[in-house]
Amino acid sequence: MVKHVDHINIVVANLERSVHFYTELLGLKETRRAHLTGDWIEAIVGLRGVSADVVYVQPCGGGPRIELIKYLAPEGVSIPENALPNTQGLRHIAFQVEDMDSLYTRLVEAGVKFIGAPVIVPKSVIEHDDGQKSLCYFHDPDGVVLELAAYV
Repeated sequence: MVKHVDHINIVVANLERSVHFYTELLGLKETRRAHLTGDWIEAIVGLRGVSADVVYVQPCGGGPRIELIKYLAPEGVSIPENALPNTQGLRHIAFQVEDMDSLYTRLVEAGVKFIGAPVIVPKSVIEHDDGQKSLCYFHDPDGVVLELAAYV
């Protein structure tokens, strides 16, 4: 039986750019760094010659950590379809926020590309225990779909 979500892994093109995005713009906290190489990581990921740097970030209010990983070898590829919300597979990570309007404005001013402005989900669609949900989708520097979610 699953106990809880331990972490989410995001492969990035530029590690420091992504660390800046997730810590400085979204407010997550960097918790540690590591270099991954050797037989053990090759056995886990099924790739030969792995060399990767990873930075762990986590929401200040708790929740699963996010592993931002840059593969130095073997280098991966970017698939543009992964940036679309309807591509099959893991599509987005949702971050619950307290002040949607101010964070949205700050991110727009920082040049973050949003799919659309925040929208309130109609009560006729779903009612959450925490209230009505306001949300919007945007992309991280590598095209990963992210969501801001607030309950009003």
